[in-house]
Amino acid sequence: MGSDQYHEPPEELPAETRTFARLCTSLQEEAEAIGWYAQRLAIEPDEEARAVMRDAQGEEFKHFAMDLEFLLRRTPLWREIAEGILFTAGDIVEHGEEAEEGAVEEQAAKGAPLVGSESLGIGSLRGSTR
Repeated sequence: MGSDQYHEPPEELPAETRTFARLCTSLQEEAEAIGWYAQRLAIEPDEEARAVMRDAQGEEFKHFAMDLEFLLRRTPLWREIAEGILFTAGDIVEHGEEAEEGAVEEQAAKGAPLVGSESLGIGSLRGSTR
């Protein structure tokens, strides 16, 4: 089993982090496949072959979107930033800067982690005797 997706020893990472890494890798692979199909379609002269490749590329788009949605559901900060950028008219970079600034400030004000889940995996410290 490959572990190029990890920068830390996988056995030391919590299951949630390993799942997150797998989906990040899957998202990258789907994007790469979409690009490969774009190149193939750009030069393929046979219309029937092009139809087959367009259909296959559509599957890659679907998988990319599913991977992205999974990651956004698990990372509220990413979702908030994405919502400020995706499907909006106007300057993409400007929307990105505004969305990032607002989302990071909001997460910091809540004391929420900037990446990963809402939980840090340490349980409640309320009522701790330590």
